[in-house]
Amino acid sequence: MASLRFLTVRDLYEAFPIAQDDVGATPSDEPSLDFLRSLVAKEAWGPAVSFCAYLLPRREAVWWGCQSLRQIQPQRAPKDTRSLDMAEDWVREPEEDRRITALNFGQQGDHRSPATWMVLAAGWSGGSVAPGFANAPSPPYQTARAIRAGLMIAMAGVPNRSMSTILKPCLEEGIALATTARA
Repeated sequence: MASLRFLTVRDLYEAFPIAQDDVGATPSDEPSLDFLRSLVAKEAWGPAVSFCAYLLPRREAVWWGCQSLRQIQPQRAPKDTRSLDMAEDWVREPEEDRRITALNFGQQGDHRSPATWMVLAAGWSGGSVAPGFANAPSPPYQTARAIRAGLMIAMAGVPNRSMSTILKPCLEEGIALATTARA
């Protein structure tokens, strides 16, 4: 079994200081998975989604974000389905040309669409964000923030009474990925 990427909440925050604001919890030595499970048990969906997006390595995070979005929004416009497909193509084969294709498609997308944020998450996963012009690397937290943004936008359309039914399985899948992912 692979080792967990961040053993504690503090470890995650030390790697991504910006995550503390996104999650909204203070640093602690609580084990990461226990913390995430407690957020799920409390139905603290926003903090749980945020923490999970940072906890997972980039490829797994993009996969998780896309799969979660497919659960949250089963009905999508064709362009949104194409965005998700491009992001998932990069996950399956994380080649630079696929990342650049995702980046370009996302930059032209509707930023009100959660799927645009998923394809941008893939595009911001490494390399230059200005290919062909300069070496402008994406900040290391940008993939997680894009996934978080997309899922938060999608969650805004979920009735409160349905949140647990939809989000709990998504977060359980994120926990499963975190325990098997390689950092």
